[in-house]
Amino acid sequence: MKTGLIFDMDGTLWDSSENVAASWTEKVKLLGYDRPPITKQDIMNVMGLTMDRLAAIIFSDLPEKERMELLDLCCEHENNFLRSHGGVLYPDLEETFVRLREKYHLYIVSNCQKGYIEAFLDYYGFWRYFDDIECYGNNLKEKGDNIALIVRRNSLDKAWYVGDIQGDYDATMKAGLDFIHAAYGFGTIKQTVPELERFSDLPELLDTL
Repeated sequence: MKTGLIFDMDGTLWDSSENVAASWTEKVKLLGYDRPPITKQDIMNVMGLTMDRLAAIIFSDLPEKERMELLDLCCEHENNFLRSHGGVLYPDLEETFVRLREKYHLYIVSNCQKGYIEAFLDYYGFWRYFDDIECYGNNLKEKGDNIALIVRRNSLDKAWYVGDIQGDYDATMKAGLDFIHAAYGFGTIKQTVPELERFSDLPELLDTL
């Protein structure tokens, strides 16, 4: 039986919001826009949204075509920035990956732009732990569709999705998987689900499911 764990990124594996905000502020300034700095809270408020919805919030005063063009430039700059600076990992992340790989195949699915997951894996050298990744930026598919795609593409017999916000739960239900809440992350879940207070508790939690 092939069993997988599919992870969300932001609020589950790391918090990149401060460096994302710094990179966007830097790029917007370089492009000559006279705008207030983009803050960590601005980024945290839109974490988990697809990129088109994110742009509509962060650059709401700009025409759609212009804000999407600006978004693309900011995201490209962000990927390069994160590949050089990283973010804030949740405690004991790599040690827990090592333990999980003994029993499970590991994957990442995010609503991020193309290259964001790769920047995370490049900076920390985590490629060896993951079998496959997928994101909104690659195919413009919603998270539930990409979770299901990972399951099909990797012929998984059983899988859980680990995420931190309600949208992650909803996407998991759409894909027909079981959900584990990263309760240390950015959001809460209305439903009663298995909860992680620390990422490092995941192997023991899975033994009970």
